[in-house]
Amino acid sequence: MSDGALGLTQLFLFLFFIMLGFPIAFTLMAMGLFFGYLGMGDRIFDLLIQRTYSVMANDVLISVPLFVFMGYIIERANILDRLFRSLQMASGNIPGSLAVATLATCALFATATGIVGAVVTLMGLLALPPMLRAGYDVKLATGVIAAGGCLGILIPPSIMLILYGATAGVSVVQLYAAAFIPGIMLAGLYILYAMGIALVKPSVAPRLPPEEVQVPFSTLLVSLLTSFFPLAALIALVLGAILMGLATPSEAAAMGSLGSIILAVAYRSFSFAKLRESVFLTARTSAMVCWLFVGSAIFSSVFGYLGGQALVEGFFKSLPLNSFTFMLLAQALIFVLGWPLEWTEIIVIFVPIFLPLLDDFGVDPLFFGVMIALNLQTSFLSPPVAMAAFYLKGVAPKTVRLEQIFAGCMPFIYIVVFCMISIYVVPGIVTWLPEQLYGGGGGGSAVQVDTPPEGGFTEEETIK
Repeated sequence: MSDGALGLTQLFLFLFFIMLGFPIAFTLMAMGLFFGYLGMGDRIFDLLIQRTYSVMANDVLISVPLFVFMGYIIERANILDRLFRSLQMASGNIPGSLAVATLATCALFATATGIVGAVVTLMGLLALPPMLRAGYDVKLATGVIAAGGCLGILIPPSIMLILYGATAGVSVVQLYAAAFIPGIMLAGLYILYAMGIALVKPSVAPRLPPEEVQVPFSTLLVSLLTSFFPLAALIALVLGAILMGLATPSEAAAMGSLGSIILAVAYRSFSFAKLRESVFLTARTSAMVCWLFVGSAIFSSVFGYLGGQALVEGFFKSLPLNSFTFMLLAQALIFVLGWPLEWTEIIVIFVPIFLPLLDDFGVDPLFFGVMIALNLQTSFLSPPVAMAAFYLKGVAPKTVRLEQIFAGCMPFIYIVVFCMISIYVVPGIVTWLPEQLYGGGGGGSAVQVDTPPEGGFTEEETIK
């Protein structure tokens, strides 16, 4: 068997084993070590040590545990309940007010935590019962929660964008700037849809009774000042410090972690038990991400050494593709991969396969990263493996069927597709803010990845 065929066998065996449910990170390392030993001999163990050290010494990844810790502290500070109540009062006279309040809460809370499962689950417990009691259509109510809970993948400070930046070798700060307008745009389109469907079909989103809508202004103001504005101020300070160049993502994440603890103390929701639980969950999540990077680095190095990367590049270059058709094919593959895999696995395993091709097809890596973040929204919502729908089903009343949740997600998938098409037609939606703040987008030259030469890496180049 040739080296190239051995590399493709490595890739297909990896896909086979993860479909069986094997742990992703350790499957990556096992496949890399096994096939690396066949191709490189004992030197594969030197590569394991070097790649492990390089991941642990990566400055970009320092912000991951800090942002995760910030999210877990906020999640356990009982802020979400107050935030939803205040936004519900503020949107009382708006058509589809409960849906609008839910989406606004999801957007803000998803921005603060970035943990899709947590946001969908908590909002399913908090917002779904009031919407059902108010007579909302089950499909609309569940679709709003599932779609809104996924916004943290895209809206900065997104952990997904940090991992993409570390993988693609592009500036996380510029990625945040590139994703900011698309994230707000997508959340706004969701809200406009909820309001529009409430106007066109009032029966699916009935107006609330007057006694729930007519709230004294002083009560509303106090509610907003004690729930919405503190969390919004924390997010604005963290994100503003990053975008304005006042702090690196890691420094801003550290500030955000301290701010989340201060918020928890102010809300009288801070305890040693919650702190210990947040630290434990942060350590577990961070370890998972770091070992994924280690496994991915070993797997991709061996894959390139065996010539698998060269075969993949040759296959794409042999097709009659332009930048549009390449983007279409790449996004279609990522969409399908989003069914069985989490976004972390997609970013650290499969995105590196496409990165060396961006220059060949003239695709900006910032633009590509934002499109992936948008695409992964659909992966979380699309049946049959819509993770957001399953998260929601786990906490929804027994009368809510999974088919209804799937049906409720479909309009929001169409909105995401519309948003992706709009961004492709008007790339300035992504590139304008980075250009204004930093004098330009990422550009093809910003991609700094280990691109294997024609025929794959030599053994010395792989170890180096």
